[in-house]
Amino acid sequence: MEQKDKYLHLLSEKYPSVRALSREIINLSAILNLPKGTEHFMSDIHGEYEAFCHILNNCAGVIREKADRLYGEKLSDNEIEEICTIIYYPREKLRLIKKGHVISADRYRLIINRMIEIAAMLSSKYTRSKVRKAMPADYAYIIDELIHAQKDEDDNQIRYHERILNSIIGLDADDFIEALAGLIKRLAVDHLHIVGDIFDRGQGADKILDLLMAHHSLDIQWGNHDILWIGAACGNEACIANVVRGCIKYNTLETLENGYGISLRNLTVFAGQTYANGDAMEKALRAITVMQFKAEGQILRRNPEYQMKDRMMLEKIDLTNGTVRIEEQDYPLKDSDLPTVQSHSPYSYSEEEQSIMDGLKAAFLNSVRLQKHIRFLLAKGSMYLCTNGNLLYHGCIPLDEGGNFFGVRVLGGIYKGKALLDMADKTVRYVYFSKEKSAEKLDFLWYLWCGRRSPLCGRNIKTFERYFIEDKSTWHEEADPYYRYYETEKCCSMILREFDLYSPYSHIINGHTPVLASKGETPLKANGKLLVIDGGFCKDYQPKTGIAGYTLIYNSHGLRIKAHQPFESIEKALEENIDIISSSQLIETEKNRIMVKDTDNGQAIMEEIDDLYELLERYKTMNNV
Repeated sequence: MEQKDKYLHLLSEKYPSVRALSREIINLSAILNLPKGTEHFMSDIHGEYEAFCHILNNCAGVIREKADRLYGEKLSDNEIEEICTIIYYPREKLRLIKKGHVISADRYRLIINRMIEIAAMLSSKYTRSKVRKAMPADYAYIIDELIHAQKDEDDNQIRYHERILNSIIGLDADDFIEALAGLIKRLAVDHLHIVGDIFDRGQGADKILDLLMAHHSLDIQWGNHDILWIGAACGNEACIANVVRGCIKYNTLETLENGYGISLRNLTVFAGQTYANGDAMEKALRAITVMQFKAEGQILRRNPEYQMKDRMMLEKIDLTNGTVRIEEQDYPLKDSDLPTVQSHSPYSYSEEEQSIMDGLKAAFLNSVRLQKHIRFLLAKGSMYLCTNGNLLYHGCIPLDEGGNFFGVRVLGGIYKGKALLDMADKTVRYVYFSKEKSAEKLDFLWYLWCGRRSPLCGRNIKTFERYFIEDKSTWHEEADPYYRYYETEKCCSMILREFDLYSPYSHIINGHTPVLASKGETPLKANGKLLVIDGGFCKDYQPKTGIAGYTLIYNSHGLRIKAHQPFESIEKALEENIDIISSSQLIETEKNRIMVKDTDNGQAIMEEIDDLYELLERYKTMNNV
């Protein structure tokens, strides 16, 4: 009661009169009855900067849909494509147009008027106040006037707006068009959810993070690749080795060296002097791979509770015969050029390896841009999120063979279900922000990356076998039972209840496992209770998936998912107005339109209204006295 009194006292300072209170209650009540904002969900971007950038700019095709609705009967396809490209890339497209000829005042006026019409259509579901706040400050008043123009008897407003446009065109039309394009994109997508794996095989994870840091409203659920980079940024040697190995293997050194200023010169020099076979980068890959297995072996020795002793492969190598023993069978190694692996101490670094690891660790810890991006991931990210009745997580909820929550024994306890994810979330933050790192908790970040029962991984990773053994029968990676049971409504309902989501309209939104659309797989599981939205943003996966990523769209009318076709390049989009082709599949249509009052934000607003009414009653009581 005392806390409530203090809160109401603070409210009274903000609303000092009955009139002020009444005005705010009316305003909030009106907001509750507006349509909910549009949410977009994307996952497994894997560093594919250009495709992600384009989908962010075209709002997963929503802008083209609006343009078609407005101009489908009035304009040609080429005209619609050009106005859309200007919205996606205003500065770049206008610069390209100017290469051919000067843009006339009439053409500028046409472009701006069409963009104003699109902005007005998108703004109709928001309060005028919210739209005004979304506008660039320098042009807020002008855009507000143009969007809300009303025809009057003497056409005074039309003449007034014509004068505004003439002034804009005479001063800096390009800057105004850029501001207007930003507003359109902001109104098209109210909130963005990234369901894991910003990092991996693409060239531009660092540039993607720069885009996300500039986004107006988003959240991130960490994926296993994101945790790998978080672990590397915390100084976990196994995570560092995995990151470097991945960058060499998939040729994404631009992110590591140019993006984050982490040099591999010492590694490549050492590899060239130490290993006999292959070119410079093949030798560097061999060197860091061996260091990775050593670092991982050290972690597994320290943490027997991980129950991953079978992954300690270096001790199973017979260098004399060039074989490795797996489950009582000897397999020939592709290459037994392993001069730094000592049979009596296979997981110890050589003196040179230790020096290289120390240098890499210092580089990761001291990369200003990397640390800035990791802090952003921690500020906007989490292991999972419950929002508007939906449960978002990247990987899995570990299950046993009977389909029940599996108790994972780590960090001195046994954790399962929601408690496992809560503990993992807390541990990640502790490790990053603590000055003195606990070795046990630092090791746990590596476990989250690739542990057999990690909620971000959920399979038995066979990196050693894939690298060293020709026989593909050894490559099979057993998956957690979750990936069988998540096809059933019973399992999905159990998981939703674990996270206090009981609505029959709740869904699990999941990433991590690519949907093989080319083989007839569907992103919908368990009769629509679970949606897997990893559609193959990563170019390496596209031959298998047959598509190039999904965007799940949740607006006031319901849920639909868009499957995207491969994107050629931003350059091609600018030159030829080529957009990403996306097909849309309706998942759920609501009988009644979803309003703000039906959302989490609406619940918070209703609680605020209750508090305002309570303060109003106190004001009335005081006045009566």
